[in-house]
Amino acid sequence: MEILLLNGDALEVEDGATCLQAAQKISDGLARNAVAAKINGELCDLSKTLSHGDKLEIVTLKDKEGLEVYRHTCAHVLAQAIKNIYPTCKLAIGPVIDNGFYYDIDFNTPITQDDFTKIESEMNKIIKAKTQIERFELPRAEALKLMKKYKESYKAELINDLPEDAVISFYKQGTFTDLCRGPHLPNTGKIKAFKLVSISGSYWRGNEKNKMLTRIYGVAFAKKDEMDAYFQMLEEAKKRDHIKLGKELKLFALLNEGRGFPFFLPNGMVLKNTLVDFWRDLHRREGYVEIQTPIILTRSLWENSGHWDHYKDNMYTTKIDGEDCAVKPMNCPGGMLVYKNSPHSYKDLPLRVAEMGLVHRHEKSGQLHGLFRVRCFTQDDAHIFMLPEQIKDEIMGVVKLTDRIYKQFGFKYKVELSTRPENSMGSEEDWNTATAALQAALDEMQIEYEINEGDGAFYGPKIDFHLQDSIGRTWQCGTIQLDFQMPQRFELEYVGEDGLKHRPIMIHRAIFGSIERFIGILIEHFAGKFPLWLAPVQVKILPITDRTLPYAEEIAEKLLDLGIRCEVDKRNEKIGYKIREAKMDKVPYVLVVGDKELEEHTVNVNKRGVEEKTTVALDEFISMALAQIAEKVIF
Repeated sequence: MEILLLNGDALEVEDGATCLQAAQKISDGLARNAVAAKINGELCDLSKTLSHGDKLEIVTLKDKEGLEVYRHTCAHVLAQAIKNIYPTCKLAIGPVIDNGFYYDIDFNTPITQDDFTKIESEMNKIIKAKTQIERFELPRAEALKLMKKYKESYKAELINDLPEDAVISFYKQGTFTDLCRGPHLPNTGKIKAFKLVSISGSYWRGNEKNKMLTRIYGVAFAKKDEMDAYFQMLEEAKKRDHIKLGKELKLFALLNEGRGFPFFLPNGMVLKNTLVDFWRDLHRREGYVEIQTPIILTRSLWENSGHWDHYKDNMYTTKIDGEDCAVKPMNCPGGMLVYKNSPHSYKDLPLRVAEMGLVHRHEKSGQLHGLFRVRCFTQDDAHIFMLPEQIKDEIMGVVKLTDRIYKQFGFKYKVELSTRPENSMGSEEDWNTATAALQAALDEMQIEYEINEGDGAFYGPKIDFHLQDSIGRTWQCGTIQLDFQMPQRFELEYVGEDGLKHRPIMIHRAIFGSIERFIGILIEHFAGKFPLWLAPVQVKILPITDRTLPYAEEIAEKLLDLGIRCEVDKRNEKIGYKIREAKMDKVPYVLVVGDKELEEHTVNVNKRGVEEKTTVALDEFISMALAQIAEKVIF
């Protein structure tokens, strides 16, 4: 029979050939590296048989899906090892996560991380045995009998939730059998690098009314050196922890009196305001106008916008004059009211309206984390109201502005296009039109992107930007969301060239996403060593003696007049101690002034990260610093 390969070539294989046999016919090397396959786009085991005309793609560990299959198999190896050591335990679920996997388990006797050594040892035995992994299927009734035989009540509960006529798949490796959709590696011997890393509690099915299970986390990589690099990155991340550095650099405080509501300190406010000024300047140049909308608005508004039905559990509510109200979790409904406040013509569009809006979201206490997950934050929102024929150009304009901002901080980024979710509003036709418009803009700009099926906002598809920081971690920040729904819900209108009323199209977009979260990312990206233009204290001036203090103060006055943020360290301490402290504070430039500098009107410059010290004329230093600030140089 004949099958088709990914590149369109035809391949002759025996009737009933498996994906692995087809891979072997292509090349021995491909067969050795294969971990799974795709038949007509559907991920499957290498043991699955092919039919005439099937389109085949061989999946290796270079593919995202290949690594997921690899890590999922690691979860099964963990479960088998656990059952070998603790036969009375009950298994729950064991999915793949970023860089690894976890398994939720109900133990009769609690375990700790001290038990990881013997569990890993047992896992290694299973891997070295190169046990074949086989898939089989059972009708629902027989599947339940099998799980009853193995006393796996959590698995039985999962099967009970499936339809009566469902065919249930299992995977067997040696004496161990697990309920699973798959696919999996062909044998356990393909696992090369894994490690168990942590343990925590987790309610069954995420419901606090259910039993607390033990969740064991592990990581897994295709090669040991990749895993070593991952742990080195984690060590570096600890040094860059924004909570630790935020405290040391006096940027913000996290206090029990306001859990999830960060307090910004003077240094932090300088950093935050510098980012906002940068944002405002760029938006002014790009033709945006700025507004501010109220923090509390009526329930009827949130019902109209759809947030009351889709987002109520994350909203803070109150009553004012007997009327139900909510603290805004998003800025967009207020932006709709601003648009409706004035009549609009087609000549007014596109109308680009920006808002630095403070929003509040009711996050669970266990999810709070520094500036990364808070209960109130400032969104750099903008809403663009436009004609249908302006969609592509406006999306491209936002992408270009986003690119300009991210590159200013030295970030690389990846782009995802997220499509219609299950709980969406609006017609399929509107969603298809909106998705095609986003896709057309990305294609025209020749931007690479991945499709993220079903992860759009409830009112429209979106483009998400995932930043990569200086140690390789990714962060989702910017978003562009095309919305046909909200203009309809709020009955937004403009008078067209034909003199009739029409509905505008709208873009929601944010670039920082959350200023607070973006600051947390910047702290870790730069390890607290902010570029000169961002640093809360840009220059610290250290007089060696009381005699040179007036000269130090004269320098400070001149720098401040020119907008350079500086401080004079007047303390009666040794100069070496002052320099070390300034370095601990990660100040970009430290100027030491002694008798010689006073006499020659110079400064001794200590540049952060540079061992060599230089003495230059004061005016020369000022010109250099002003140029670096103006150009927003990163060093």
